[in-house]
Amino acid sequence: MRAAATRQQIVAAADQLFYERGYEPTAFADIAAAVGISRGNFYYLFRAKDEILAAVIALRLDRTRSMLERWQGEVETPRARIGCFIGMLTANRTKIMRHGCPVGTLCNELAKLDHHAQQYAAEIFTLFRDWLASQFVALGCAAEADRLAMHVLMRSQGVATLAAAFHDEAFIQQEVEDMSAWLEGLKPLENTLSVA
Repeated sequence: MRAAATRQQIVAAADQLFYERGYEPTAFADIAAAVGISRGNFYYLFRAKDEILAAVIALRLDRTRSMLERWQGEVETPRARIGCFIGMLTANRTKIMRHGCPVGTLCNELAKLDHHAQQYAAEIFTLFRDWLASQFVALGCAAEADRLAMHVLMRSQGVATLAAAFHDEAFIQQEVEDMSAWLEGLKPLENTLSVA
């Protein structure tokens, strides 16, 4: 197996294990076993767990950028594009109920560990924040764009956290419907915008 392909497999396996088990509890041996390679081959490609973490965060950043670019290119209106973001809660509900939000759980864990990579992991939230703000600007809400972006991020993270705590699919569906109704009712160019 070529080194580049093996490296990709290691990063993909680590990404899944960090999400499902957490960064701290996942050992080199767990990742090597998931890929089916010896620890020697593993250490040839990654000498430290932090190197794998950096590669996982880079992978998640790349996937997030690609998804946002796809929505930007394929979805016609900013309101509908924001709806795509909200709809991730429904699309990923099974994983969210089992493990929470992959971005939020990693950022929280790294913050508790006072890990130097926490700010790097938070860049995924920054991608979402900036992209959502640009959609609210396009929707005609420039003066409130960042606040509205943070509101949508906050609410989606709250839904993901409570969905993981209570394993309640109906709760996710109801919150997505409420957020979607709020988005549909949002009027551009208003001086005062209510956030629910």
